[in-house]
Amino acid sequence: MQEIVHELISHITSIPNEERPYLVAIDGLSGAGKTTFVKKLDHELKNQKYQTFIFHMDNHIVEKNSRYLTGNEEWYEYYYLQWDVNLLTSILFERLHQNCRMLNLPFYDKENDDHSIKPVMIEPESVVLIEGIFLQRKEWRNFFDFTIFIDCPRNVRFERVLKRDQYIGNYEAIQSKYKRRYWPGEDYYVSTVSPKERANIVIQSVNT
Repeated sequence: MQEIVHELISHITSIPNEERPYLVAIDGLSGAGKTTFVKKLDHELKNQKYQTFIFHMDNHIVEKNSRYLTGNEEWYEYYYLQWDVNLLTSILFERLHQNCRMLNLPFYDKENDDHSIKPVMIEPESVVLIEGIFLQRKEWRNFFDFTIFIDCPRNVRFERVLKRDQYIGNYEAIQSKYKRRYWPGEDYYVSTVSPKERANIVIQSVNT
């Protein structure tokens, strides 16, 4: 982690001051360990006296009727419809680049399957850590100043999601959904975007 933080800070200090937050992507496929990693990175940056803010992209997905049973293949629903890409481009990424301190963002309530709009304050000198899958899609990748991709074998990631995604059902139900929806969407992302090759740093994660 120290080497990663050192490289990131070197990059932050080497670029001109654009008077806007510095955007870091923590990218990776399902179960790669993105959430755990971003917490550690946030802690280390705070130790170095950086002001940070974390966005979890899964907090901003759309309602179920916009991403399920749409008539499209399930992988397509996951990759293209899970988030309102154009909306988040305009109200999150573009506004961060415009140095808007106040963002009004839709936060998804899983229990009620709806959204509430919440204000988020971002200071211009902040390091903004954005954690999620598919962050290097063509609509978003150029907004990031630095990208970290967490690489992890599928079998290890699946062992993790078995524990995390028990709301789906038993082993067979979870495996079936991943085969139908999540893994094909991830395969499409890897084959069309090449996220490992585009990232500034690739972290090999194999720990369970």
